[in-house]
Parts: sequence; structure tokens; C-alpha cells
Amino acid sequence: MSLKKGQEVELEIIDAAFKGKGLAKVDGLAVFVPGTTPGDKVKARIVKKKKKHREAKLLEVLEPSPHRIEPKCQHAKVCGGCSWQHIPYQKQIEFKSQQVRDHIERIGGLDGSIVKEAVGADQEFYYRNKMEYSISSRRWLTEEEIRSDEYVDDSAFAAGLHAPGRFDKILNLKECHLQVKESFEILDFVRSYCIEHGIEPYDTFENTGFMRHVMIRNSHHTDDFMVNLVTYQDDQEVMQKMTKALLEEFSFITTIVNNVNDTKSPTAVGRFEKVLHGPGYIVDKIGEFTFKIHPNAFFQTNTAQAEKLYEIARDYAELEDGDVVYDLYCGVGTLSLFMSKPAKHVLGIELVDVAVENARFNAKENEVGNVSFIKGDMKDVFTQDVVDEYGAPNVLITDPPRAGMHPDVVERLCELKVPRIVYVSCNSSTMARDLKELKEVYEIEEVQPVDMFPQTYHIEAVAKLKLRVPA
Repeated sequence: MSLKKGQEVELEIIDAAFKGKGLAKVDGLAVFVPGTTPGDKVKARIVKKKKKHREAKLLEVLEPSPHRIEPKCQHAKVCGGCSWQHIPYQKQIEFKSQQVRDHIERIGGLDGSIVKEAVGADQEFYYRNKMEYSISSRRWLTEEEIRSDEYVDDSAFAAGLHAPGRFDKILNLKECHLQVKESFEILDFVRSYCIEHGIEPYDTFENTGFMRHVMIRNSHHTDDFMVNLVTYQDDQEVMQKMTKALLEEFSFITTIVNNVNDTKSPTAVGRFEKVLHGPGYIVDKIGEFTFKIHPNAFFQTNTAQAEKLYEIARDYAELEDGDVVYDLYCGVGTLSLFMSKPAKHVLGIELVDVAVENARFNAKENEVGNVSFIKGDMKDVFTQDVVDEYGAPNVLITDPPRAGMHPDVVERLCELKVPRIVYVSCNSSTMARDLKELKEVYEIEEVQPVDMFPQTYHIEAVAKLKLRVPA
């Protein structure tokens, strides 16, 4: 059967595949269908025709899989935030584990038995410590609304998340279960307050309006709670009144800030920032280390799971007194600090200026004196001069971006022959690609997936490598 674009077809979903899409086969041709789960029988429409596969849109579930459940959130079918809510959490863990195992076998050319079952989260919902909601004058309409003559056009003020694939349309949320419940309540309050007081939402195309984002952070280990109001204009009279109203309604808020982004850039990072209430930051911990988290600072989104991830990485490192540790792609230094005991010295290497500054600040705040940070592109900085200055590493931690490590860095690791390497990855396919090259010099002993983002297809993984002993 030759599947053409626009054609409707009945499919049986046989597996979970790339980006959490369901996989069906038609005469050996792969068809990927978002919003499905293995065991579903569905009606779908072909929307993209590729040389070796097709992509389809789910039209109807004809016969639900025994694994399919009713999503907790009414927006699950159209919101990109929780694309796997229709799958029971234990099944999500199984599918994610298999995804990593498949990459290790198919891309890495390794034995899949080294991949352990993913470490699940204790909290399936309400686990994020940060949510960034967008506000717009353009609301996303569902297909049902478009087909109906009865829907109410309340598109003048939308507050929520971007509709999948759209920068200009906002899904106007009526609930959200990603962050603590107070997070959505605050968003709902700000939306109602703005409508009641005639405060206009930002218009992406006209570059007009006032409110752009509501970003909310909460601490896992303390009672700190931050609200960051991102506006297009600097109007402190409006902000002071809104701050007063927020504090009257939500007395637990410990700090409120106003980021003013008066540019066309859609980011929630303001060109400048004003503290309206409290210290302008919240405090949280990872392990024994304390971090001051400012509105635009990076911090692991799921604190509890980050601690599990770091503990696994530290166990894999098998640290001993006197070890020199290199932490490549170290970010703001959270993992570097976590590895600082009982190491002799930890060197963090990072490309982003502000991340290096934050890392040094975090080390100073925690009174950790055996950690240093240098700035630069890994393929350029990770040189013999660095090794000469800081010493040859006994242990190397690498936590690269989704694209994985640059080939020059992989080659350098093979040359250095570090006794122990711990590879932390947010993309098991690029990790498997890198491990394929590293396995000539290192024994890949174990891979442990860790679920940082329940209700999504995303999965982190930690690999344990040891230098091969010459025969």
C-alpha cells in the first residue's frame, strides 16, 4: 500500500517510538502517530510523506489499548506539556527504559542488557519547580471550537502555554498539573486581574500591550515562592497595585519581580529587572548544597529527581581521596559541587559566561574551596595546557547538551585515557553515538535511565565507563 498525504487509514500501534509517537507498520513502512500508545487501534490521516516513513495525525481511537487511561488534565490532547498523560506511569517507565535500550543497541552497537530500568519519580504530577506561562491576545482554538457555532470567543486575553508548533497562539489553560497547584491559581488570578483592570495582553505581531509572561518558581526544600511578572512596558504603578493584590490573595509568596522585555524577542528574560517584593530570589538545595535562584538563573527543573540523578552519577564516579575530577559542560556548577567530596579538586568547564559566574558564586556561597571553573568551548579549552595546569583527571564527568559531545572532545577523551568517566545525557541517541566511539577505549559497564519529566517522553540517562585494561 502506498500511503499518500491526506489519506485516511486504520492502524494498529505496535510500539512507542521517537519523541513518544506511536509506531504502526503498513506493508513494512513505518507510520508515526502522536497521542497513541502500543495496543491502540486508530483511524489516522497521513500528514507528512517521507522517503522511509510517514507521519500521521490521530483522528479517532477505534479500539483503545489496555494500557490507555483517561488523562488527568482536560488539555492533555492539545497541550504539548504532558504528551503521555494517556499512558499509566509504570508503562511510561517501561517505554522510556526500552527507548534508551534501543538507542544503546541500534546506535551504540552495545549489549542492551547494560541498560537498567529507569528510576521513576515519586511524584508523577506537580513535580516541576518552575513554570513559564505566556500571555497573548491570540488564543488557540480547538478543532471542536472551530467546528461549533456555540463557542464563546474569549480570545482577547489568553494565559497558558504555546500550542504545539505555534509561537503566536496560546492555549488558554483552565488547569495545569505540572507545578504545585498554587502555580496555576496564581496564573488564573493574574489573568482575571488583568481582564478586570483593563491591562492588555501582549500582541506578538503588533508589538503592543503590556503583560507577556508569568513565570513561577517554588523551592523543593524551603517554603520560598517566586512570581516573576514579565511585561512589555515599565509601569511601576500598575506593578505595585498588582503586587499588592497578589500578596493579599497569596500570602505565601516570598518574592515578586518584574522583568521588563521591551523588545520583540519572545523570551521571558527582561532587558532589565525590578524587585517588587522580597529578596528577588528563592533558596533551594541539592543534597547538602544551597543555591540562591534568581528569576532567570538555570536550576534543575525537578529537584527531587536531580538529587537521584546526581547520586547515581557520584556512585558511578567511585570517588576516592585525592581524585582530580573534570566536569565538562558544567553549567552553574551544581554537579561539580556535588562531586567535590572527597575529591582533591574539581574543575568545571563551561561555554556560557553567566553560567560560569553563577558557578563561581555557588561555590563561594557553599564555602567549597576545591572547585574551579573556566570558560570556553569544550573542543578548544579541553587541551593539554589545561591538564598541565590542573592535573590529569582520575574521573571525568560529561553532561553535554542534546546534540552530544563534539567529535573533537570524544577524540580527546580517547587520547586522555581517564580511568573513570560518567556520561550524563538528556538525549540517549546522541549519547549512544558517542559511546560507540568511546567503547574502543572504555568499557561501557552500565547505563541507568532516570525519569526527570513524568507524563512526557523525555528521559535522562547516566553511563558508567571504565578504561579498558590492555590485554
